[in-house]
Amino acid sequence: MDTKPIAGAISFSEEKLKKNALFDSPHLFYDLYCLLPDQQQKVHAHDNSDKVYYVLEGTGRFTIGDEERDLPQGHAVLAPAGEPHGVRNETEENLILLVTMAPRPS
Repeated sequence: MDTKPIAGAISFSEEKLKKNALFDSPHLFYDLYCLLPDQQQKVHAHDNSDKVYYVLEGTGRFTIGDEERDLPQGHAVLAPAGEPHGVRNETEENLILLVTMAPRPS
């Protein structure tokens, strides 16, 4: 059984958001994204993969398609395949997200 302690994977980078891989398979990835204040994942799209963001800590400003919304801890949002999506940390607190994407982009 492959297990990972989530708390042990939390780490940040001063330069840009930090993507910390938890699980990676040919079918999906499951990452921990750690964003300091003012960091972002630029809006982009994946033609054939769905992505789910779950806010573990903090509040993120999510863009999915032409909608933008602030989501606090305990909320999840789906970015369907082909939809432009991204997230920004516009708060003074750290933002930690669990991110799943399937199928894994090639």
